[in-house]
Amino acid sequence: MKCYLSFLIYLSAFVMTKAQDRVSGQTFTTRSEVIAQNGMAATSQPLATQAALDVLKKGGSAIDAAIAANAMLGLVEPHACGIGGDIFAIIWDAKTRKLYGFNGSGRSPAKLTMEYFTSQDMKYVPFLGPLAVSVPGCVDGWFAMHEKFGKLPMADLLQPSIDYGRNGFPVSEVIAWQMNNQWESRQDLPGFRETYMPNGKSTPKKGEVFKNPNLANTYEKIAIGGRKAFYEGDIARTIGSYMKKNGGFMSYDDLKNHTSEWIEPVSTNYRGYDVWELPPNGQGIAALQMLNIMEGYDIRSMGFGSPEYLHVLTEAKKLAYEDRAKFYADPAFNKIPVEQLIAKSYAKERSRLIDMTEAANTYPAGDLEIEMGNTTYLTVADKDGNMVSLIQSVYAEFASGMVPDGLGFVLQNRGQMFNVQDPAHFNALLPNKRPFHTIIPAFITKDGEPYLSFGLMGGAVQPQGHAQIVANIIDFDMNVQEAGDAPRMRHVGSSQPTGSEMTRGGTLLLESGFDYSTVRRLKELGHRIDYSVGAFGGYQAIMFDRTNKVYYGASESRKDGQAAGY
Repeated sequence: MKCYLSFLIYLSAFVMTKAQDRVSGQTFTTRSEVIAQNGMAATSQPLATQAALDVLKKGGSAIDAAIAANAMLGLVEPHACGIGGDIFAIIWDAKTRKLYGFNGSGRSPAKLTMEYFTSQDMKYVPFLGPLAVSVPGCVDGWFAMHEKFGKLPMADLLQPSIDYGRNGFPVSEVIAWQMNNQWESRQDLPGFRETYMPNGKSTPKKGEVFKNPNLANTYEKIAIGGRKAFYEGDIARTIGSYMKKNGGFMSYDDLKNHTSEWIEPVSTNYRGYDVWELPPNGQGIAALQMLNIMEGYDIRSMGFGSPEYLHVLTEAKKLAYEDRAKFYADPAFNKIPVEQLIAKSYAKERSRLIDMTEAANTYPAGDLEIEMGNTTYLTVADKDGNMVSLIQSVYAEFASGMVPDGLGFVLQNRGQMFNVQDPAHFNALLPNKRPFHTIIPAFITKDGEPYLSFGLMGGAVQPQGHAQIVANIIDFDMNVQEAGDAPRMRHVGSSQPTGSEMTRGGTLLLESGFDYSTVRRLKELGHRIDYSVGAFGGYQAIMFDRTNKVYYGASESRKDGQAAGY
């Protein structure tokens, strides 16, 4: 009876194949694109979007607005992002007419070694607690990007978040749900309850006014004291003392020695469009590898939502993630063959492994598939033509759960990604090493001009989501809002025995909206099909229309987000 009810619930998810009736656009579209001339911001929470717009209207640059929005998100979406985490960006600078990449990921503690985990008979870095904490790179990233592309004083950019932190804000729906979904496992970790459970019983519910005066005070110290306030001043000393007191390894010196890095984005051309990602230690090039494989198929003629398209997409993912598990890591410690991995010739060679009549059972994604992750993505464009694709995260929802005394933010658990079993693994833990990273911003140019700044949060789904967004726009002629609202797939795991059958290549999760004839055919090809809620990421995008000189903004309905312009 239980299996029958599960099947009915599963089948009913595919009956509702569209959103509300609209006079134009795809039937699954939730809203129109936002169109504006002077500036645009798209974030996962309206208060952050409004903070960005206010900065743009005061003459701030796209980077200024992005920093203001990111600071606000650290307050209003604290389970997903904040100054206890890392930051990455791809920036289009209209003056130099080029893209700049920024890697603001922190490193492992200098005194934490693989031998520690071996001596404790630990096969993995614990998901929660002090051992998973790596150096947070967000604040250093703010100041590095501000120094290069900012206009307004940093104090002006942080003031809106300081005010909301002290006066409070009503918690929005999806964020309230996500916060409530994770607090029980973290409530007893030092500092968590005092910061995120003001009533002592749970995190705030939807509509409750939440204040975080400690974070407001921390922001104020950063606004006054700059980068040094966080990495060398009282904040750093508080973090170092807190970690030592609670069994952690990250120290004051680890914070003081932190550096970020300007890097060159890498790209592949997909049917005349240049799609840009950042090289490892992130997973961005997995999207490029998928697109290179997909380009060898007539995706357009297959049609959106067809079993043929979803089969190719899934098999391309499996192939790319095999390399992801093996090669993606800190390039300072490994020679990573990025050029080979994103070469068209390599994709052609790998594509020969795909059988259009059967799902493969031979390319597992490796031990990095255990992560789920949460993140926040935002994008901003200004009146001068500058565009920012920025992603920032504390990794898991509420991360390590570790909240330093009186500072008002949680420390990331990104160190959980390290391999502590195999010293030869590319992502093996070593002191002062950046872990494999899931958060990836993206950008598309056309004929050397900016076309689309976009991203999609959500752990391992991100490269899969990037590839789907690109295909939605380029192959299926969707606008930027439709491209995000369209139902998605997410492939997870590797092959596992299921009863008397062998499941081929893990599980293919599908959102509602795909026709059941597609589901049935995918099952016939050997895919194990399931569905999930909340596993498909959160997308924001800004497209530049160079003919009309306007921006198109989009924010999908899976989050609390908003796109707005002026």
